[in-house]
Amino acid sequence: MTDIQNRCRLVLVAPETLEPQELASQLQDALSGGDVASVIVPQRAIEEGLFQDLCAAAVPVIQAAGAAALIDGDSRIAGRVRADGLFIAGGFDDLAAAVEKHTPAMIVGGGNARDRHQALSMGDLEPDFLFFGRPDGDIKPEPHRKNVDLAEWWASMVDIPCILMGGNSIEHGEEMAATGAEFIAFGKAVFAADTPAGSQVTLINRMLDEKAPRFDD
Repeated sequence: MTDIQNRCRLVLVAPETLEPQELASQLQDALSGGDVASVIVPQRAIEEGLFQDLCAAAVPVIQAAGAAALIDGDSRIAGRVRADGLFIAGGFDDLAAAVEKHTPAMIVGGGNARDRHQALSMGDLEPDFLFFGRPDGDIKPEPHRKNVDLAEWWASMVDIPCILMGGNSIEHGEEMAATGAEFIAFGKAVFAADTPAGSQVTLINRMLDEKAPRFDD
């Protein structure tokens, strides 16, 4: 296996469920498959109390696997469950407020940049990462072309790491890694596949070992 710090790594988007133990079980299965840098836990339309219960079940599993647990938006819940950081999907103003308030104590990053200008504006805030795509935007097998292009452009000129959101098939992982993005993210491609989530993670890591460009090349 190659040095994972020297190539693109995998980020997971937690699956949608209303059952905390089911979420913990699904994450444990996925994380058993190999290297995962971080897991984003989206709130979606879940009310605050249940979302906290879901996060409380998910965070220890994520951290036990050596991954960073990133909670969608709610810093109070992130603090209560001792998550590693925040994922901010609301855009520039929300990201600016989170960076100012919570770094460097927590990892803070996010996205919702629709073009290069917005991306650069967010980059000026010096978040820990920028996310291209939407966590639940994996409705097609392939990643959105605009996000692929933005990630390739960003990775070629900006030092702040980026995460490129994929589609609902891991078959496009090589194309995503070829952008130079430090991280590629999958949700449904791992958790809604016909094969176990852990097997999908293993396959993605094998592809990254064999095909992803090395950052010191």
